[in-house]
Amino acid sequence: MRQRKITSLIGGLTLAAGLLLAAPAAHADEAPTPPAEFTTDWHDPVTAAPPIATPGTRTCQVTLAEVQFRDFTPYKGSYAPPKECGTRWNKVVLRLEGKVKGRQYDRLGYLTVGGVEILRTSTPEPSPEGIAWSVEKDVTRYRDTLSRPGAVEMLIGNVVNDTYTGVLDIRVTLTFHTAQGKVKPAAGTPDRVLPLTDATLTTPRNTERILAEVYATGSGGGCEEFWYLTVPDAAPYSCKATDGPYREVRISVDGKLAGIAAPFPHVWTGGWSNPFLWYVTPAPRAFDVQPVVYDLTPFAGVLNDGRAHRVEVSVAGVPAGQTGWSVPANVLLWQDEGSAVVTGALDRHESGTPRNSAVYTAGSPDVLETTGGHTLTVAGHLNTSHGRVATTVTRTVDHRSTHRWGADENPDALSAYWTDDETVTVGRTTTRTRRSYTMDGEIGIGADDRLRTVLTVGDRAAVSVVRDGRRLSWSRLDDTYTGDASFTLGVPREQRHAIGTSAERYRVYGSDGCYDRSLKTVQGTLVEDLRRC
Repeated sequence: MRQRKITSLIGGLTLAAGLLLAAPAAHADEAPTPPAEFTTDWHDPVTAAPPIATPGTRTCQVTLAEVQFRDFTPYKGSYAPPKECGTRWNKVVLRLEGKVKGRQYDRLGYLTVGGVEILRTSTPEPSPEGIAWSVEKDVTRYRDTLSRPGAVEMLIGNVVNDTYTGVLDIRVTLTFHTAQGKVKPAAGTPDRVLPLTDATLTTPRNTERILAEVYATGSGGGCEEFWYLTVPDAAPYSCKATDGPYREVRISVDGKLAGIAAPFPHVWTGGWSNPFLWYVTPAPRAFDVQPVVYDLTPFAGVLNDGRAHRVEVSVAGVPAGQTGWSVPANVLLWQDEGSAVVTGALDRHESGTPRNSAVYTAGSPDVLETTGGHTLTVAGHLNTSHGRVATTVTRTVDHRSTHRWGADENPDALSAYWTDDETVTVGRTTTRTRRSYTMDGEIGIGADDRLRTVLTVGDRAAVSVVRDGRRLSWSRLDDTYTGDASFTLGVPREQRHAIGTSAERYRVYGSDGCYDRSLKTVQGTLVEDLRRC
């Protein structure tokens, strides 16, 4: 029998004089006793991420896809917005519900509506008796796409045969939460959302703000799935990359560098050679792949000439001719209602020299020390119906890692740290975002053929918005996963004697309140589910 969530400790949140006052959490119910080792069933996958806040107004639901994935044939259907809910929406929530049982690898998938990618996801690996999981995503920003009929395409590529028996049974819905009374339509959503197809973009001539979002994932089962572990050609390690593990996701406009970003170090649910780490608790972002976002507004004056422009996405550091990265992109546009044409210019473009040093030292263990980074500043102005608006975007990315491995790559250890700092100034308002990603882990095989993986993955961000020196809003995010699992190699499943613990704590707090949830598992049993704030 599948185990379900066992406790929900919810404290009260009081906002007083700008302070967050969290009431003490209630006492937990007695936790279940986990088995001595993994069995043929375990708790359904669960993450500590917060639920999506909804307004409690009338809703309508549309089914986007209901399909079983057995191979690499995409599902194709059609979408139409629900007539009974109009187009005055406060929130639109996508929900994916999945079921699978038997034996199967982790799989990567996408969902598009009208050519716009609105979800990128991966799957958990199943138990023999079967699991069910769900993913929710706020897709309100795709209001433009969802306000009219469009083609639906979805694919989670899969292989089903005598060995890999898991068929992915998927249902995806959209729930539209209406704007009624004091609940207003969603503010600030883009007027147009365009898929970046054929690397060309033609913007409406009155565009006054441009964002590009790129669902960048290293995947496909090759070394780029584990790009952070690659080494230069001279080093004796199985995953090679000419210049080492430094990667940078770039976007250009007409050949001119327009944005840089550090990719997130995704770990899928078969990652680090040990699925027992992930059976219940996936790594951050595994089920809801978040796009890299670039502010291209400084280029709007160039793009608003009514002509098609080349907008291209690339991943620096990938060896020439090597595949393994997927970078689908959407462009989000806001238009000036008071102008037919918005003119302007790119006023400043300063790109630092990219840094990338991967130093290999032979020894016992072998060691690769990598440092890399890049800085880009772009600035432009637009002559809008509400005056001249200047936008400056500065972004700095940095990568530092130490990779150690022994004979036959046993043990194999990585300690890595990435930062992605961005400052966007529009007129008198400045938004500062500091993102940091961490990975610290080791795989080793003992004399008894026991493979053990210990790993911590962190996803952190700090955002502040300041106008004329006064802070308008702020937030802090810390999503940290820790796991330790081992099993015996080269034997049937029932003889692996697998054991493992995992924990995730997701905390976000700031001027809008706080959320704090912790999960802990032992041998596939959820032994703690705590909610604070």
